[in-house]
Amino acid sequence: MPATHIRRWKTLALSTSAVLVGLTLPTMTATPASATTTAYDATYYKNAVGKSGTSLKSSLHTIISSQTKISYSAVWNALMATDQDPNNSSNVILLYSGVSRAKSLNGGDVGDWNREHTWAKSHGDFGEVTGPGTDLHHLRPADVQVNSIRGNLDFDNGGSAVTNGGGSKVDSDSFEPRDADKGDVARMILYMAVRYEGDDGFANLEPDEKVNNGSTPYIGKLSVLKAWSEADPPSAFEEKRNQVIYDTYQHNRNPFIDHPEWVEAIW
Repeated sequence: MPATHIRRWKTLALSTSAVLVGLTLPTMTATPASATTTAYDATYYKNAVGKSGTSLKSSLHTIISSQTKISYSAVWNALMATDQDPNNSSNVILLYSGVSRAKSLNGGDVGDWNREHTWAKSHGDFGEVTGPGTDLHHLRPADVQVNSIRGNLDFDNGGSAVTNGGGSKVDSDSFEPRDADKGDVARMILYMAVRYEGDDGFANLEPDEKVNNGSTPYIGKLSVLKAWSEADPPSAFEEKRNQVIYDTYQHNRNPFIDHPEWVEAIW
């Protein structure tokens, strides 16, 4: 039963409680949301649909590992397409701050945007190598200074406001994106954990419940990332980005954008 119907039912039950004295009322529980369906379930995801846990993770790893890899230099132009401002084709939308900035201002100076590795490249020591270092599903344009503040910090709640960070926060051992980017960050991190399982010469990337993970191939906190994914479901911008990467560049998808319920199904 939908939650709105449950609330109305409970209100009616309370208002008529005097009439119903002596009757045993049924226990009402909310029904979990139905699984998301996509145009790719019968084709791209056909070997994953209906699975859960390690079986689902393994199937998705096989599916999304079939991808076209691009060079790190090619990431610049790719991000100009994947993260284009829907209201201004000359700009990109920056992760963490939400600012719309001219595509031409890409670089390393103050006021520029650069290539943010959402899964910090030091966590697993993959640098900018073709593969995890160039995977568009976790690379996003970000303000140079905000990117520097995030550094290689793990993700968690709390901290002080980041200057020009759009509501993002930081403390000594973690970074909290603005609310509108929390789900995006969670789904990018979890994509990386499924895509890179240590069987292709790169580290086995996994989320954990810690911060201060340093150079180990882990990023936390998993419980927080799960909560962020639930609270901030995929937006039209995120869905379009996933499609552009699939159609034009890597030809693989982020399954947690298509099926956000798979986060809970695996973790």
